[in-house]
Amino acid sequence: MATLLPAPPKVGMVSLGCPKALVDSERILTQLRGDGYALSGDYAGADVVIVNTCGFLDSAKAESLEAIGEAMAANGRVIVTGCLGHEAETIRARFPAVLAITGPQQYEAVVDAVREAAPAPRSAYVDLVPDAGLKLTPRHYAYLKISEGCDHRCAFCIIPSLRGDLASRPPAAILREAAALVKGGARELLVIAQDTSAYGVDLRHAVSDLGGRPLRAHITDLARELGGLGAWVRLHYVYPYPHVDQLIALMAEGLVLPYLDIPFQHASPAVLRAMRRPANDAKVLERITRWRQIVPDLALRSTFVVGFPGETEADFQYLLDWLGEAQIDRAGCFKYEAVAGAAANELPGAVPEDIKEERWHRFMAAQTAISEGRLAARIGRVLPVLIDEIDADGGATGRSKYDAPEIDGNVLLRDAGGVAVGDIVEVLIEDADEADLYGVSA
Repeated sequence: MATLLPAPPKVGMVSLGCPKALVDSERILTQLRGDGYALSGDYAGADVVIVNTCGFLDSAKAESLEAIGEAMAANGRVIVTGCLGHEAETIRARFPAVLAITGPQQYEAVVDAVREAAPAPRSAYVDLVPDAGLKLTPRHYAYLKISEGCDHRCAFCIIPSLRGDLASRPPAAILREAAALVKGGARELLVIAQDTSAYGVDLRHAVSDLGGRPLRAHITDLARELGGLGAWVRLHYVYPYPHVDQLIALMAEGLVLPYLDIPFQHASPAVLRAMRRPANDAKVLERITRWRQIVPDLALRSTFVVGFPGETEADFQYLLDWLGEAQIDRAGCFKYEAVAGAAANELPGAVPEDIKEERWHRFMAAQTAISEGRLAARIGRVLPVLIDEIDADGGATGRSKYDAPEIDGNVLLRDAGGVAVGDIVEVLIEDADEADLYGVSA
């Protein structure tokens, strides 16, 4: 007689915020899937809905509260987690019927809340979790979180109060996860943390055993090992410590992609000091020049803040001039927002909103011209491209080594017959605009 397996409860997930939060969502879903839960792609089919929130900026908090409200209206059985979970009173005041509220990284508390809200029957007949775990990204790329928290105390940031001080994962655990992701089909590993280049500082760069070989808990050693797995390795959220120069050497060897995501935030020494960030802009320019001498096709991505308290017109013009010298390939710009609990709230010299807006437009115009010029320089080259999508008209969309998913541009291919998602193909670049490249299979 056949064994009839009970239908598992279904869990819905709304994941907001940065890639680090996305990894948290993947870990929660992997645990729940291992416990026998099914996943629901809509509110109606879910027995319980998890909303993983962001609480860094007021705009992000508003988006999170809106998402909670939408889930409550559509389903009604909602568990809230993530950075906004630190403001449980605010959430309860708006939505008193939420089932549970937890903070970031509290995976077990979230799983326990789901188990209580919708108990899953246990069964020994099925294995519901692949070796690589469950992912919310496409199969061919994956985010790899190497640490939590941050030891910096930037004036505008509340991440340490939300996620704590730096806590690095053991290198062997990271490499096991990375190997499983590659075995599961990942062609690209996107290495993330609050401060990727500080990896291992809290562990005092302790040496551990990796298959009979010593391995330091250090970003350089870790990146070298990841580079040997056969996938693209892309580094995000890199703080420009002196040892970053060693990562450039790995790029020259082809072990790590020629791509650095460094959140410079500003260039004016006065503003950087007010932000509590390193203020030696000239030295940074020298290092960028030296990096590009070693790796000529190095792509730099960054983020900047305009309208920080005390920022003068001279400070802002200094930033624009610096940007022109640095030739950052891709840059995002944010208008400063006061964040509850941030030290910057006490600073004098608040910049009016209309000036913030005007500076933001000037910054983006300057950066767009830089990006357009740097992309135009790639016309005529043949570049390896990782295919993300295939369209019905015979074209395809992918990314070069210089482009991260979601935040950078794309390579748009014509006449892409025979390629599949996850393939890495050689593409002749025929044209470019301010964001994307256009080409054909070489």
